[in-house]
Amino acid sequence: MIDSHGRTINYLRLSITDRCNLRCQYCMPEDGIQQIQSEEILSYEDFLKIVSAATKLGIKKVRITGGEPLVRKGILGFLERLAAVPGVEEIALTTNGVLLPKFAHDLKAIGIERLNISIDSLIPENFAKITRCGNLQNVLDGITAADEAGMKIKLNVVAMRGVNDQEIVDFAAMSITKPWSIRFIEYMPTIRDKEWRQYLITGKEILESIESRFQLMPISSGCYCGPAKPYQIAGAKGTVGIITPMSEHFCNTCNRIRVTSDGQVKSCLFSDRAYDLKPYLSADDSTIYEVLQDVILNKPPRHHMDSESTMPAPFTMAKVGG
Repeated sequence: MIDSHGRTINYLRLSITDRCNLRCQYCMPEDGIQQIQSEEILSYEDFLKIVSAATKLGIKKVRITGGEPLVRKGILGFLERLAAVPGVEEIALTTNGVLLPKFAHDLKAIGIERLNISIDSLIPENFAKITRCGNLQNVLDGITAADEAGMKIKLNVVAMRGVNDQEIVDFAAMSITKPWSIRFIEYMPTIRDKEWRQYLITGKEILESIESRFQLMPISSGCYCGPAKPYQIAGAKGTVGIITPMSEHFCNTCNRIRVTSDGQVKSCLFSDRAYDLKPYLSADDSTIYEVLQDVILNKPPRHHMDSESTMPAPFTMAKVGG
Protein backbone atom coordinates (compact mmCIF):
# COMPACT_ATOMS: atom_id res chain seq x y z
CA MET A 1 0.00 0.00 0.00
CA ILE A 2 1.13 3.56 -0.74
CA ASP A 3 0.83 5.99 2.17
CA SER A 4 -0.18 9.65 1.89
CA HIS A 5 3.46 10.67 1.35
CA GLY A 6 4.12 8.26 -1.52
CA ARG A 7 5.96 5.59 0.46
CA THR A 8 5.34 1.90 -0.22
CA ILE A 9 4.56 0.16 3.08
CA ASN A 10 5.47 -3.52 2.78
CA TYR A 11 7.14 -4.34 6.10
CA LEU A 12 5.54 -5.22 9.46
CA ARG A 13 7.40 -5.57 12.76
CA LEU A 14 5.72 -7.68 15.46
CA SER A 15 6.88 -7.45 19.06
CA ILE A 16 5.61 -10.71 20.53
CA THR A 17 6.81 -10.10 24.10
CA ASP A 18 8.19 -7.33 26.31
CA ARG A 19 10.19 -9.88 28.36
CA CYS A 20 13.95 -10.02 27.93
CA ASN A 21 16.83 -11.92 29.50
CA LEU A 22 19.15 -8.87 29.27
CA ARG A 23 18.84 -5.31 30.59
CA CYS A 24 20.67 -3.16 28.03
CA GLN A 25 21.43 0.41 29.09
CA TYR A 26 19.83 2.10 26.08
CA CYS A 27 16.78 -0.18 26.03
CA MET A 28 15.44 0.26 29.53
CA PRO A 29 16.12 2.30 32.69
CA GLU A 30 18.43 0.83 35.32
CA ASP A 31 15.51 0.12 37.66
CA GLY A 32 13.78 -1.90 34.91
CA ILE A 33 10.29 -1.54 33.49
CA GLN A 34 6.78 -2.40 34.56
CA GLN A 35 6.06 -5.43 32.45
CA ILE A 36 2.79 -5.82 30.61
CA GLN A 37 0.42 -8.22 32.37
CA SER A 38 0.32 -11.61 30.70
CA GLU A 39 -3.40 -11.33 29.96
CA GLU A 40 -2.72 -8.15 27.99
CA ILE A 41 -0.18 -9.81 25.67
CA LEU A 42 -1.65 -10.83 22.33
CA SER A 43 -1.99 -14.51 21.61
CA TYR A 44 -0.26 -16.09 18.64
CA GLU A 45 -3.71 -16.42 17.05
CA ASP A 46 -4.14 -12.65 17.37
CA PHE A 47 -0.80 -11.98 15.71
CA LEU A 48 -1.63 -14.34 12.85
CA LYS A 49 -4.95 -12.59 12.34
CA ILE A 50 -3.18 -9.20 12.18
CA VAL A 51 -0.61 -10.49 9.68
CA SER A 52 -3.33 -11.98 7.50
CA ALA A 53 -5.08 -8.61 7.31
CA ALA A 54 -1.77 -6.79 6.76
CA THR A 55 -0.81 -8.89 3.76
CA LYS A 56 -3.97 -7.74 2.02
CA LEU A 57 -2.57 -4.19 2.32
CA GLY A 58 0.70 -5.21 0.67
CA ILE A 59 2.77 -6.30 3.65
CA LYS A 60 5.26 -8.88 2.40
CA LYS A 61 8.00 -8.93 5.05
CA VAL A 62 7.42 -9.65 8.74
CA ARG A 63 10.08 -9.22 11.42
CA ILE A 64 9.60 -10.79 14.85
CA THR A 65 11.04 -8.79 17.74
CA GLY A 66 10.63 -8.36 21.48
CA GLY A 67 11.85 -7.87 24.15
CA GLU A 68 13.61 -11.11 23.37
CA PRO A 69 11.29 -13.17 21.16
CA LEU A 70 12.97 -16.50 21.90
CA VAL A 71 11.92 -16.34 25.58
CA ARG A 72 8.25 -16.73 24.63
CA LYS A 73 6.99 -20.29 24.81
CA GLY A 74 5.73 -21.83 21.57
CA ILE A 75 7.75 -19.51 19.35
CA LEU A 76 8.73 -22.23 16.86
CA GLY A 77 5.16 -23.35 16.27
CA PHE A 78 4.07 -19.76 15.80
CA LEU A 79 6.80 -19.06 13.26
CA GLU A 80 5.91 -22.19 11.34
CA ARG A 81 2.29 -21.04 11.10
CA LEU A 82 3.36 -17.50 10.23
CA ALA A 83 5.38 -18.80 7.29
CA ALA A 84 2.20 -20.40 5.93
CA VAL A 85 0.20 -17.14 5.87
CA PRO A 86 -0.54 -16.29 2.20
CA GLY A 87 1.31 -13.18 1.08
CA VAL A 88 4.19 -13.41 3.54
CA GLU A 89 7.34 -13.60 1.44
CA GLU A 90 10.00 -13.11 4.08
CA ILE A 91 10.23 -13.64 7.84
CA ALA A 92 13.15 -12.37 9.89
CA LEU A 93 13.93 -12.43 13.60
CA THR A 94 15.72 -9.95 15.87
CA THR A 95 17.36 -11.52 18.91
CA ASN A 96 20.09 -10.89 21.46
CA GLY A 97 21.51 -14.31 20.57
CA VAL A 98 21.62 -15.76 24.07
CA LEU A 99 19.21 -18.62 23.27
CA LEU A 100 20.39 -19.29 19.71
CA PRO A 101 22.48 -22.36 20.63
CA LYS A 102 19.15 -24.00 21.54
CA PHE A 103 17.06 -22.59 18.68
CA ALA A 104 19.24 -21.88 15.62
CA HIS A 105 18.92 -25.19 13.78
CA ASP A 106 15.19 -25.47 14.47
CA LEU A 107 14.66 -21.91 13.24
CA LYS A 108 16.46 -22.74 10.03
CA ALA A 109 14.50 -25.98 9.63
CA ILE A 110 11.14 -24.17 9.70
CA GLY A 111 12.29 -21.63 7.13
CA ILE A 112 13.64 -18.66 9.11
CA GLU A 113 16.59 -17.59 6.99
CA ARG A 114 17.53 -14.19 8.44
CA LEU A 115 18.61 -13.14 11.91
CA ASN A 116 19.49 -9.75 13.34
CA ILE A 117 21.62 -10.29 16.44
CA SER A 118 22.22 -7.42 18.85
CA ILE A 119 25.77 -7.28 20.19
CA ASP A 120 27.32 -4.01 21.35
CA SER A 121 30.75 -5.09 22.55
CA LEU A 122 33.36 -7.78 21.88
CA ILE A 123 34.97 -7.20 25.27
CA PRO A 124 33.41 -9.42 27.97
CA GLU A 125 33.59 -6.82 30.74
CA ASN A 126 32.19 -4.08 28.51
CA PHE A 127 29.42 -6.35 27.24
CA ALA A 128 28.42 -7.19 30.82
CA LYS A 129 28.32 -3.50 31.70
CA ILE A 130 26.17 -2.53 28.67
CA THR A 131 23.72 -5.40 29.16
CA ARG A 132 23.88 -5.21 32.98
CA CYS A 133 23.77 -9.00 33.24
CA GLY A 134 24.95 -10.56 29.97
CA ASN A 135 27.68 -13.09 29.26
CA LEU A 136 29.38 -12.31 25.94
CA GLN A 137 30.34 -15.94 25.35
CA ASN A 138 26.68 -16.98 25.31
CA VAL A 139 26.02 -14.56 22.44
CA LEU A 140 29.17 -15.58 20.55
CA ASP A 141 28.07 -19.21 20.87
CA GLY A 142 24.66 -18.20 19.52
CA ILE A 143 26.21 -16.47 16.52
CA THR A 144 28.30 -19.55 15.83
CA ALA A 145 25.22 -21.79 16.04
CA ALA A 146 23.31 -19.58 13.60
CA ASP A 147 26.27 -19.50 11.22
CA GLU A 148 26.65 -23.28 11.32
CA ALA A 149 22.91 -23.60 10.64
CA GLY A 150 23.43 -21.61 7.43
CA MET A 151 21.42 -18.54 8.42
CA LYS A 152 22.00 -15.05 7.03
CA ILE A 153 23.34 -12.94 9.88
CA LYS A 154 23.27 -9.24 10.65
CA LEU A 155 25.00 -7.99 13.77
CA ASN A 156 23.42 -4.83 15.20
CA VAL A 157 25.79 -2.54 17.10
CA VAL A 158 24.49 0.57 18.86
CA ALA A 159 27.49 2.92 18.69
CA MET A 160 27.96 4.87 21.93
CA ARG A 161 30.66 7.43 22.57
CA GLY A 162 32.82 6.55 25.53
CA VAL A 163 31.18 3.13 25.76
CA ASN A 164 32.07 1.06 22.70
CA ASP A 165 33.43 3.56 20.16
CA GLN A 166 36.88 2.02 20.50
CA GLU A 167 35.45 -1.21 19.06
CA ILE A 168 33.95 0.15 15.83
CA VAL A 169 36.91 -0.88 13.69
CA ASP A 170 37.05 -4.34 15.31
CA PHE A 171 33.38 -4.92 14.56
CA ALA A 172 33.81 -3.76 10.96
CA ALA A 173 36.77 -6.10 10.53
CA MET A 174 34.49 -9.09 11.26
CA SER A 175 32.92 -8.55 7.84
CA ILE A 176 36.22 -9.30 6.10
CA THR A 177 36.26 -13.03 6.86
CA LYS A 178 32.57 -13.66 7.59
CA PRO A 179 29.63 -13.21 5.15
CA TRP A 180 27.79 -11.15 7.73
CA SER A 181 26.39 -7.65 7.72
CA ILE A 182 27.76 -5.52 10.56
CA ARG A 183 25.32 -2.67 11.14
CA PHE A 184 26.13 0.36 13.25
CA ILE A 185 23.14 2.23 14.69
CA GLU A 186 23.22 5.75 16.06
CA TYR A 187 22.25 6.04 19.71
CA MET A 188 18.62 7.12 20.13
CA PRO A 189 17.24 8.83 23.26
CA THR A 190 14.22 6.59 23.66
CA ILE A 191 14.45 6.42 27.47
CA ARG A 192 15.23 10.18 27.55
CA ASP A 193 18.52 9.94 29.43
CA LYS A 194 19.39 13.56 30.26
CA GLU A 195 22.93 13.03 28.97
CA TRP A 196 21.94 11.20 25.79
CA ARG A 197 23.69 13.59 23.42
CA GLN A 198 27.07 12.71 24.89
CA TYR A 199 26.60 9.12 23.65
CA LEU A 200 25.65 10.00 20.07
CA ILE A 201 28.23 9.11 17.43
CA THR A 202 26.97 10.20 14.01
CA GLY A 203 27.00 7.94 11.00
CA LYS A 204 29.57 10.21 9.43
CA GLU A 205 31.89 9.73 12.39
CA ILE A 206 31.39 5.97 12.29
CA LEU A 207 32.31 5.88 8.62
CA GLU A 208 35.37 8.04 9.24
CA SER A 209 36.49 5.68 11.96
CA ILE A 210 36.20 2.64 9.69
CA GLU A 211 37.81 4.42 6.74
CA SER A 212 40.80 5.32 8.89
CA ARG A 213 41.66 1.61 8.69
CA PHE A 214 39.86 0.18 5.64
CA GLN A 215 38.79 1.18 2.14
CA LEU A 216 34.98 1.25 1.99
CA MET A 217 32.83 1.04 -1.13
CA PRO A 218 29.07 1.86 -1.21
CA ILE A 219 26.88 -0.98 -2.50
CA SER A 220 23.19 -1.44 -3.31
CA SER A 221 20.59 -2.89 -0.91
CA GLY A 222 17.73 -5.37 -1.36
CA CYS A 223 14.06 -4.62 -1.95
CA TYR A 224 12.90 -5.24 1.66
CA CYS A 225 16.01 -3.90 3.33
CA GLY A 226 15.70 -1.39 6.11
CA PRO A 227 17.32 2.01 6.45
CA ALA A 228 20.97 0.94 6.58
CA LYS A 229 23.33 2.51 4.06
CA PRO A 230 25.42 -0.49 2.97
CA TYR A 231 29.16 -0.55 2.30
CA GLN A 232 31.80 -3.17 1.78
CA ILE A 233 35.43 -3.27 2.79
CA ALA A 234 37.56 -4.04 -0.25
CA GLY A 235 37.83 -7.82 -0.63
CA ALA A 236 35.48 -8.59 2.27
CA LYS A 237 32.99 -11.47 2.35
CA GLY A 238 30.43 -9.45 4.30
CA THR A 239 29.19 -5.89 4.46
CA VAL A 240 28.99 -2.89 6.77
CA GLY A 241 25.81 -0.83 7.26
CA ILE A 242 25.23 2.57 8.85
CA ILE A 243 21.81 3.49 10.30
CA THR A 244 21.37 7.21 11.04
CA PRO A 245 18.00 7.92 12.71
CA MET A 246 19.37 11.02 14.42
CA SER A 247 21.88 12.75 12.13
CA GLU A 248 20.27 11.91 8.76
CA HIS A 249 16.74 10.65 9.24
CA PHE A 250 15.48 8.27 6.55
CA CYS A 251 11.77 8.90 7.08
CA ASN A 252 11.15 9.63 3.40
CA THR A 253 11.94 5.98 2.59
CA CYS A 254 10.41 4.32 5.67
CA ASN A 255 8.44 1.25 4.59
CA ARG A 256 7.19 -0.15 7.89
CA ILE A 257 4.55 -0.27 10.56
CA ARG A 258 4.80 -2.09 13.88
CA VAL A 259 2.57 -3.85 16.40
CA THR A 260 3.51 -4.05 20.07
CA SER A 261 3.05 -7.14 22.21
CA ASP A 262 -0.14 -5.70 23.74
CA GLY A 263 -1.71 -4.84 20.40
CA GLN A 264 -0.79 -1.20 19.83
CA VAL A 265 -0.10 -0.51 16.16
CA LYS A 266 2.26 2.36 15.34
CA SER A 267 3.26 3.78 11.99
CA CYS A 268 6.38 5.43 13.45
CA LEU A 269 8.63 4.19 16.23
CA PHE A 270 9.04 7.74 17.51
CA SER A 271 5.40 8.80 17.46
CA ASP A 272 3.20 9.01 20.56
CA ARG A 273 0.22 8.06 18.43
CA ALA A 274 -0.87 4.41 18.50
CA TYR A 275 -4.06 2.53 17.63
CA ASP A 276 -5.28 -0.22 19.95
CA LEU A 277 -6.09 -3.31 17.90
CA LYS A 278 -7.42 -5.42 20.76
CA PRO A 279 -11.06 -4.27 20.45
CA TYR A 280 -11.09 -5.40 16.82
CA LEU A 281 -9.46 -8.83 17.16
CA SER A 282 -12.79 -10.55 17.74
CA ALA A 283 -14.16 -9.02 14.55
CA ASP A 284 -13.50 -10.26 11.03
CA ASP A 285 -10.34 -9.53 9.07
CA SER A 286 -11.97 -6.64 7.20
CA THR A 287 -12.19 -4.58 10.41
CA ILE A 288 -8.51 -5.10 11.23
CA TYR A 289 -7.75 -4.30 7.60
CA GLU A 290 -9.54 -0.96 7.93
CA VAL A 291 -7.65 -0.02 11.10
CA LEU A 292 -4.29 -0.89 9.57
CA GLN A 293 -5.21 1.01 6.43
CA ASP A 294 -5.97 4.08 8.55
CA VAL A 295 -2.63 3.70 10.34
CA ILE A 296 -0.75 3.63 7.05
CA LEU A 297 -2.66 6.57 5.58
CA ASN A 298 -1.89 8.63 8.70
CA LYS A 299 1.79 7.73 8.86
CA PRO A 300 3.63 11.00 9.62
CA PRO A 301 6.10 12.42 7.11
CA ARG A 302 8.99 12.22 9.59
CA HIS A 303 9.94 11.89 13.23
CA HIS A 304 11.08 14.78 15.44
CA MET A 305 13.54 13.07 17.74
CA ASP A 306 16.03 15.78 16.90
CA SER A 307 13.77 18.48 18.39
CA GLU A 308 13.56 18.74 22.17
CA SER A 309 10.20 20.50 21.98
CA THR A 310 8.47 17.76 19.99
CA MET A 311 10.22 14.61 21.20
CA PRO A 312 7.84 11.77 22.14
CA ALA A 313 7.36 10.63 25.70
CA PRO A 314 10.10 8.28 26.96
CA PHE A 315 9.60 4.63 26.05
CA THR A 316 11.54 1.41 26.29
CA MET A 317 12.47 -0.49 23.16
CA ALA A 318 11.55 -3.74 24.92
CA LYS A 319 7.91 -2.62 25.00
CA VAL A 320 7.72 -1.20 21.48
CA GLY A 321 9.97 -3.65 19.68
CA GLY A 322 13.48 -2.71 18.60
